[in-house]
Amino acid sequence: MSDTRALEHRPGYKTRWLGLVFIGISLLVISLDNTILNVALPSISNDLGASASDLQWIVDAYVLVFAALLLTMGAVGDRIGRKRALQFGLVMFGIGSLWAALANSTEMLIAARAFLGIGGATIMPATLSIISATFPDHERSQAIAIWAAIFGLGVGVGPVVGGLLLEHYEWNAVFFVNLPVVAVALLGGLFFLADSKDEHAPKPDIPGVLLSIPGLFALVYGIIEAGQGEWTDPHVLLAFGVSAILLGAFTWWESRSPNAMLPLHFFKNMSFTGANLAMTFIMFSLFGSIFFLSQYLQTVQGYTALEAGVRMVPLAATLAVVSALSARITDRLGTKRTVALGILVSGGGLLYMSQAYHAGSSYATIALGEIILAAGMGFAVSPATNSIMGAVPISKAGIGSAMNDTTRQLGGALGVAVLGTVMNSRYLEGIASLKTTLPQLPADIYAGISNSIQAAHMIAANPKVPAQFSDTIRTTANKAFVAGMNEAMLIGAAIMALNAIIVLLILPSRIRRSAEHEAPVRGQAAGAASLETGSAAD
Repeated sequence: MSDTRALEHRPGYKTRWLGLVFIGISLLVISLDNTILNVALPSISNDLGASASDLQWIVDAYVLVFAALLLTMGAVGDRIGRKRALQFGLVMFGIGSLWAALANSTEMLIAARAFLGIGGATIMPATLSIISATFPDHERSQAIAIWAAIFGLGVGVGPVVGGLLLEHYEWNAVFFVNLPVVAVALLGGLFFLADSKDEHAPKPDIPGVLLSIPGLFALVYGIIEAGQGEWTDPHVLLAFGVSAILLGAFTWWESRSPNAMLPLHFFKNMSFTGANLAMTFIMFSLFGSIFFLSQYLQTVQGYTALEAGVRMVPLAATLAVVSALSARITDRLGTKRTVALGILVSGGGLLYMSQAYHAGSSYATIALGEIILAAGMGFAVSPATNSIMGAVPISKAGIGSAMNDTTRQLGGALGVAVLGTVMNSRYLEGIASLKTTLPQLPADIYAGISNSIQAAHMIAANPKVPAQFSDTIRTTANKAFVAGMNEAMLIGAAIMALNAIIVLLILPSRIRRSAEHEAPVRGQAAGAASLETGSAAD
């Protein structure tokens, strides 16, 4: 109970649960951001004249900057104070949102999205590290479970909120809506959150920063570009080569620097390393499957963006509810079994989706797959996150949180890229039959169909294309896309099975804390008690 005695003397302990509300609101603005934007991309294309490449950069500018800065911003939060970092990040996110909402060109919008990435990378690790520094051990798992539930809910309801906004307003409403949310998070955090930091922070690790930021940027850029083109493209290989050199140098430096931003001895603790590996593969499958699911609902099933968003609510709701309940299950089964169980359930969901989803599947069939997948994710994500945060000392909570967030981003980007490549290959194989069934099809039209299923449907809807051609193009493209999606989800299920085995082999049943974890806490408890000799603890 030394952890509890230490924390109850800290500012913010009495208001920790109310403070968690505003941490959740801060997190919500990030988790909503990308999914709500995806719904607005067609409107942005029409209004600003953005090409497909422009739209990709509008999305990826945020992701690249966000992922590249997470480790640095986590370390900065530990140094300057996590509440201060959170407030600073929220202000930047508000400025970036206003900038994006007022953008009148694609270049301006891409720049605003990159700026939003800086704000997001500052907010995300601060939210989780404040929880670790505020809640005692016996409450931290439940607080992190609520944190995970809020993040999952934001990802799922983003398309619904975006669809509702676009029915009544222009595309810039998806950025304007961030402003009141940021304002509420700022005001609530100001009054109900207390600051904390590493009181013995080492000198800034400038070489670590200069190596990690471009190294992570190059890695994520290579993954994204490989997903859009070919893994053997020269610029993709160059990005991976640059990333390998820079991150290799970063690892070498961190292993020798007395002021290491990311102490590599954390990785000797399997509660930290095993949970990070698990999180990477979990996000790999989750982001990859959601990427297909939204296209499947809108293009193959024919729903509007709002209708598709509403039909993904079971996924979001299940993820939120199960995440919130996962702490109780973990208390009974332990971290290892709970995470492995969740991964196996998610893998079962992906296996079901790979076999049951067809071009004409009923919504009940689709919803069941969403629920199974999300239930497993809900069981796994929260205890894995708690394992990562519990394995690092509170003084390094920011860097622990940043590592957790970085593995999420890398896993998600890899999932979309790798599974997207699998799906695209199968799609191209499927539409190749058009050369036989419609030999008179012009080469430029076939090239357009090969580009994407969305392009195939646009071509099929063109009045200049004969009706009998349209039906064949649409049906063939739908079957090819679903076949590719099914194969990718089957691979996702296999990866989840492998992930469960890894978890059972290396993740401890109970969180193993570092040797330095308790000592600073006891020292702070003694100091706080000596300063409050006339006060009774609540």
